[in-house]
Amino acid sequence: MRTINLFLFSLLVCGLTPMTAQTTYLHCGQLFDATSSTLKSKMTIVVEGNTITSVQEGYTRPDGDAEVVDLKDHTVMPGLMDMHVHLEGQSSPTRYMDQFRLDPPDIALRATQYTRRTLEAGFTTVRDLGGSGVNVSLRNAIDRGFIVGPRIVTAEKAIGTTGGHADPTNGMNRVLRGDPGPDDGVVNSAEDARKAVRQRYKNGADCIKITATGGVLSVAKDGSGPQFVDIELDAIVATANDYGMHTAAHAHGKEGMIRAVRAGITSIEHGTMMDQEVIDLMVEKGTYYVPTVSAGKFVAEKAQIDGYFPAIIRPKALAIGPMIQETFARAYAGGVKIAFGTDSGVSPHGENAQEFEYMVEAGMPAVEAILSATVVSAELIGRSDELGTIEEGKLADIVAVPGNPLEDISVMREVSFVMKDGKVYVD
Repeated sequence: MRTINLFLFSLLVCGLTPMTAQTTYLHCGQLFDATSSTLKSKMTIVVEGNTITSVQEGYTRPDGDAEVVDLKDHTVMPGLMDMHVHLEGQSSPTRYMDQFRLDPPDIALRATQYTRRTLEAGFTTVRDLGGSGVNVSLRNAIDRGFIVGPRIVTAEKAIGTTGGHADPTNGMNRVLRGDPGPDDGVVNSAEDARKAVRQRYKNGADCIKITATGGVLSVAKDGSGPQFVDIELDAIVATANDYGMHTAAHAHGKEGMIRAVRAGITSIEHGTMMDQEVIDLMVEKGTYYVPTVSAGKFVAEKAQIDGYFPAIIRPKALAIGPMIQETFARAYAGGVKIAFGTDSGVSPHGENAQEFEYMVEAGMPAVEAILSATVVSAELIGRSDELGTIEEGKLADIVAVPGNPLEDISVMREVSFVMKDGKVYVD
């Protein structure tokens, strides 16, 4: 007690007063708290600092100097979560030349507009699944309040094989190509795989992303064949588990998905050529699926434009892009756990909520689509104790939209209130 009193006395002597947490009362016309599938009418959420301290029936009158936010004409819900983004860039006809023109500071400064757009669209948490490493700095800058953006869970640099989808030197001439290794995220053995995971951990990654098959947008011919052998996958998953990191696998082709799921991968991204065998295996293993329908539709559209993509990419985009929404429908019907993800960075940042409409078009009820971006996504990244629902003790990540999204999912693109970590960014 003596120590505390001396501390308070020193603050007064210096002309300071102890800081108290800001209290905010949110008056919610309708509340979807994600603890059930129903809306609650006329509710109040009380936020102190960055934490939800209570959820009350009726419009509670605040005590003292608390701030009141009037959301009586809105539906309020937990902050949205996108499990597949790439915040460092965005598709354009110059994308493949940008890597030769832009320095890391250029990438970082440009990305600040993408982080802001994402947060203002209502996405308070995202999983960045691969960039140059600037994404780690973006995460840190947001956490420290230097720039505005969502909470980031990042894979830092994706891990692939020589010539595979995550090989950063694909398409370069021999002088520039060199022989990238585990430090660059390129592996060719179980030993390389373990080192690459440990390097990601050292570089500040929160999770591990691999490219289990070829990809659409890499400057390489194959877009679907498997690109890891079992011992490499086993080493990646086991090492990631040792370091407390979950794992994600980019995958289009069936065989690459089967190998990754058998190895214990946490989530399959895209999953374009998923069939019933893969669906059954994912259900058995409890593997999550992150569909990214938005990216499939985007690349299929842009592949129609001469010069938008390099020639080697166009046939892959035209073949694979249109398939993802149908795959999503089969996976949902088959009982696969689905977490919301867009691959924004391929599709434009800030338009993430369009994915909700694609999911509903394919047969998922609106309420389940919203749960995929809240409860299920929080489970996927292991943050259910603090994110994903509006409950006492959870972090104050809260968004609101006009109208009723359970009846008209398109209102998810009209986010009019965003609070992240107790701070209001859109009001």
